[in-house]
Amino acid sequence: MGEDPSHYNPYAQQHLEKRKKKTMSDLTSYQKWTQSTAIYTNPIIYPSLELAGEVGEVCNQVKKIYRDDEGVVTLKRKEDLEKELGDVLWALARLIDDLGLDFNVVKELNVMKLEDRLQRNVIGGSGDNR
Repeated sequence: MGEDPSHYNPYAQQHLEKRKKKTMSDLTSYQKWTQSTAIYTNPIIYPSLELAGEVGEVCNQVKKIYRDDEGVVTLKRKEDLEKELGDVLWALARLIDDLGLDFNVVKELNVMKLEDRLQRNVIGGSGDNR
């Protein structure tokens, strides 16, 4: 974590060289930065649909691992997944921002919920209130 993603990804290397590096020390900094790229007019609706679409694209790449790549995660597939996961992150950050929430708080609440489930040995069940 925190490593430069360009160490194995030529796409990332090319684009990191072209732009001035921005320091995104945490998810809230990234969330605030995404405001400069949000050119839609339907808050909440647009990033929700974008998130669903981008998650679908991630699933499509995973499908291709098994359909086309014999279950092997190739470098090309990993690069494609990295781009799509970045799009998922952007859409999630936009949705969180449009809802007036803080990305770091959302993350911490999730960690607390999962830690509680681990301690109570109900991490493997189903339902939100277990």
